[in-house]
Amino acid sequence: MSEDIVFSEASTGLPLGVYIAIGIMAVIFLALVVGLAIWIKNRLSRPEMYGLTREEVQKRWQRVRETSRLNGQMGMKLALVEADVLLDAALKSLVMPGDTLGERLKVACYKYPKLKDVWWAHKLRNQLVHDHEFQLHPRDTARALDEFERALKTLNVL
Repeated sequence: MSEDIVFSEASTGLPLGVYIAIGIMAVIFLALVVGLAIWIKNRLSRPEMYGLTREEVQKRWQRVRETSRLNGQMGMKLALVEADVLLDAALKSLVMPGDTLGERLKVACYKYPKLKDVWWAHKLRNQLVHDHEFQLHPRDTARALDEFERALKTLNVL
């Protein structure tokens, strides 16, 4: 006669429902541990900022977006310049070496390769401030601001 091991109330003294409840609690506990581990990893992977908080970056970024929608051509120009200034301030607060935003971007691109995409927006800003007759197209402004926003998110400051 073959003896199969069968868990039942008679063999263990505990109802099957207790095993199911323990299993459910174990799954919930495991999910909490994994969630906590992910939260800790995200907190530790956020670079330390000096002299500028993420909340300040967020407020300033909202003002940039609002400015771009106001005052037509002048609003777009001001928003583009302010976005460039904000990116520079963020890189400074992350202690990226360099005397200019361009120099800091070159250094930052080694650690954050996706930042190379923001060069176009920075060059557009440079063209804007050095050529007083330069006219921004709303589509170019939107694209440049999107690039600045992606850069700030890549740096994990926005």
